Amino acid sequence: MSVKISEKTIVSTLEKLEKLNLDEKLHAELSWCWNSYKFDKNPVGVIEKSKQALELLKSKREENSRAVAKKLVEDLEKIVLN
Repeated sequence: MSVKISEKTIVSTLEKLEKLNLDEKLHAELSWCWNSYKFDKNPVGVIEKSKQALELLKSKREENSRAVAKKLVEDLEKIVLN
C-alpha cells in the first residue's frame, strides 16, 4: 500500500482545527500520529485521524464555506482515499 501523505496538508489541518477551536482531542491525536508517522513511516494512524478531521472540516465548510478552504478538504481526501 503506497500512501502519499503531505506534511503541508497535515500541518494545515492541525492549524485549521486549532484556529477554529474544533475537537482538541482529535487535534492532539492527529498531531501524535503525525509525529509517529515521521518516525516509523506507518500511515495507519495518520489516515484514520485524517478521516475524522476530514468529516469535521467538511461539516464546518457546509456551515460556512469561507471557514475551511476547498483545497484543504481536497488534499485531505487524497490522503484518506489513497
